[in-house]
Amino acid sequence: MQTHAMDLGPLKPENNELLLGVVLFALLYLVLAKVLLPRIARTIADRDDAIHGQQERAEDLRAQAEEIHAEYQAALAAARHDASRIRQQGKEEGAAAIAEARAEGIRERERIVAEGTVLIEAERAAAEAELRTHVEELAVRLAERILGEPVRQRSVD
Repeated sequence: MQTHAMDLGPLKPENNELLLGVVLFALLYLVLAKVLLPRIARTIADRDDAIHGQQERAEDLRAQAEEIHAEYQAALAAARHDASRIRQQGKEEGAAAIAEARAEGIRERERIVAEGTVLIEAERAAAEAELRTHVEELAVRLAERILGEPVRQRSVD
């Protein structure tokens, strides 16, 4: 049985060799399809799962990170608000303490000034009383110095 009318030279196949080649190719194909192709398909599926699974896990991790970041930002905002409130409260308490200390200082100053005024008045009165006793004598001495002669003293009783 001639399959081809052409002259192929040394490449012309023999029918039995051609049939043996087709049968061996079919057997090889069946072996590969039953043994190797499922393995290759499983490996490809594992790789695909690894690639897509890692992407999904990465997206899940990113979502968790964004959620944690949002919680962190909320906690940070709350802490800033608390710090601002505490700072304002400190300013108010400080201003109240300063006002109270100022008022206490003014009261203390007024008390010291009043005591000083009373003490000065008492010392002035005592000095004036002491000077009154000596005024007559000093006046007589001054008059004697001015006149140059002794002046008689009158008793004022």
